[in-house]
Amino acid sequence: MTPADFVRELDTSNALALSRIRDATSAGEPGDDLSVPKLLMLALKNELEATECAAAWIASTPEVDVKLALARQAGDEAKHYRLIQARLRELGVETKQHDPLAQGKSPLLAFLLSLEGTVARVAAGQFTREALAVVRNEEFAKFCRAVGDDTTAKLYEEIIQPDEAHHHELGRRLLLEVAIGDDAQALARAASARVLELAEELQEVARLRLGISRAPGC
Repeated sequence: MTPADFVRELDTSNALALSRIRDATSAGEPGDDLSVPKLLMLALKNELEATECAAAWIASTPEVDVKLALARQAGDEAKHYRLIQARLRELGVETKQHDPLAQGKSPLLAFLLSLEGTVARVAAGQFTREALAVVRNEEFAKFCRAVGDDTTAKLYEEIIQPDEAHHHELGRRLLLEVAIGDDAQALARAASARVLELAEELQEVARLRLGISRAPGC
C-alpha cells in the first residue's frame, strides 16, 4: 500500500472511533457539579502530559523534521497550559501549587512513552492523539457556550484548536514520509488503534466513576 493510501485508510478507520468518542463525551445531560473550572483542571494534566511526551521523544528521534515538529508541539502544549492556568485564575482558581501529575501519569501517556520508532510515535501521538484532542475540545467549547462561558470557549476555538489541528495535519504529512512498507504501516496502525482504545476506556471510566463528560483534550 502506498503511504498516501495507507494514511487515507487510517483516517477512515480512526474517524469511526472518533465519532463514537464524540457521541460518548456529549451523551446525556451534564451533572449539576460539572463546571468549566473542574474540566479545565483536567485539561492541565492533559496539556502537561502532551508537553512531556513530545519533549521526551525529541532526543531519540533521528529525523530532523520530526525533531522540529515535536519541539514545536511541546512549546504549543506548554503555552496551552499557561493559558488555561491564566483562565482558571480569572475564574477564581489558583493553580500555582497544583501538580497535575501528583496522582501519576495516565495509562495513555505511559503507552505513548513506551513507543519506539518514529512511525509508531507519529501515528499515535501527532496523527491520532491530536485528532482526538480536536474532537474533545469541540465538545468542551460547546459546553462552555451552553453554560455562558464564552471567554473559555473562545480560548479553545481561537488558540488551542488551531494548534491541535496543526499538530494533526503535521502528523499526516510526516506519516506520508515514514509509513513506507507493510511493516511500518502495521506498526502505525497498531499504535493508532491502541491510542483510541485507551481513550475510549478512560473516557468510560471517567463517566461512570466521576460523572465527567465534555472533558477537553490536549
